[in-house]
Amino acid sequence: MIPERYAPYTYALFRIVVGMLFFFFGLQKVAGMFGGQAVDLMSLQGAAGIVETVGGFLVMVGLFTRPAAFLASGEMAVAFWYIHVYMVAMGKQLGFPAGLVPQNNGGVDSVLFCFAFLFICSKGGGLLSVDGAMGKK
Repeated sequence: MIPERYAPYTYALFRIVVGMLFFFFGLQKVAGMFGGQAVDLMSLQGAAGIVETVGGFLVMVGLFTRPAAFLASGEMAVAFWYIHVYMVAMGKQLGFPAGLVPQNNGGVDSVLFCFAFLFICSKGGGLLSVDGAMGKK
């Protein structure tokens, strides 16, 4: 069990890793990196890629952490409900309630990112963040 005194450090590591992974998802869409295919930036997927790239970077470095995490959380909520439930689950004709299960509709990443960013939004930048260095709470 990790002692409570390490909580600020484990939270900083959590924020950095979650932001980095989100940043990489964005780079897949925006730049076609990491095995992804670049999409049109004026499309829905392009807008998602911009939010993921910019938001992931901001959360990773801890700059404007709360608003960036809030926007990223909202984007992931939309991704789950619109893409995974409405488009994928209904396209597979999974129906209710099977279509709402993230394992059935491919939305596990979206749900995890949504709630991870919601947590980060509530906690702020913390240690090892630009916000923390500038004295923002």
